[in-house]
Amino acid sequence: MKAMIIKEIGASDVFQLVEKAKPTLKSGHMVVEVKATSVNPLDTMLRSIELPWSANLPEVLHGDVAGIVVEVSEDVASFNVGDEVYGMAGGINGVDGALAEFMLVDARLMALKPKTLTMKQAAALPLVAITSYEALVHKMNVQAGDNVLIHGATGGVGHIAVQLAKVLGATVTSTHSPANAELAKTLGADNLVDFTTATVADYVQAHTGGSGFDKIFDTVAGDNIQKSFEAAKYNGHVATILPIENVLQVALKSLSFHSVLMLIPLCHGINHESHGRILTEIATLVDAGKITPIIDDSNFSIWEVAQAHDHLGSGKAVGKITLTA
Repeated sequence: MKAMIIKEIGASDVFQLVEKAKPTLKSGHMVVEVKATSVNPLDTMLRSIELPWSANLPEVLHGDVAGIVVEVSEDVASFNVGDEVYGMAGGINGVDGALAEFMLVDARLMALKPKTLTMKQAAALPLVAITSYEALVHKMNVQAGDNVLIHGATGGVGHIAVQLAKVLGATVTSTHSPANAELAKTLGADNLVDFTTATVADYVQAHTGGSGFDKIFDTVAGDNIQKSFEAAKYNGHVATILPIENVLQVALKSLSFHSVLMLIPLCHGINHESHGRILTEIATLVDAGKITPIIDDSNFSIWEVAQAHDHLGSGKAVGKITLTA
């Protein structure tokens, strides 16, 4: 089969097109004919810098996949040959990913693809949808009536988180840049905040009466996390997906702080089934018209992955960058 591989960490030109043996089916797994994948910041990081999982770097990157099942292990009862599936199932920790004609996947990490989406659209969802679900449902237990703030409304994770928080019944305030104001309006948040002009005190007063938000999901982090701590009510919740340095406000406001890392099942071999369950629920919400992925206008093939990585790095992408086989 054809595959795009890397042999070393580096710039986008490290990708090489090669012929590689088709994956061999093993217990608990399926072979999927890859139809699409997407670019996550994780993929560019794994390609370009040393991370805790890079010592056992796979040749084939990209975890998000949408495709058709062509082989199923006898001990897998939940899928059949011909099923259209999606998931985040490799590209890290020594497990080959989706930049190839075929991908070997752990069946527990997969779900049936949303029927209303194309393969290209479905491939945009797994990592960002699982991350959003883990933050809002598993970690912060967002409920109907909660006053929720989501930073980075139009980002890969943020745009799914806004929609999911609304499904959960929360009142949602989301931050965005001026350039993405119109896109932010399409996501269904109750309140929109231009983070370049509004202070934390402004939107806390306007949307919580000055008391602070019940639950905050910060998909931006970095220096922005201090804004999240400031915007949270006493005894509130803050979740983020990136490392932070100063957590003093967590103690001073008695916050519940949550770190979200959806890679744990892939890196540590635990809770694989949770990913399949989440993606099954997300597919139901998508098919009910309650969640829609935003797809960048670019049109790359898997074999143009270097250009896709460069496009992400340019900062010009709007929505998820997807690649088709």
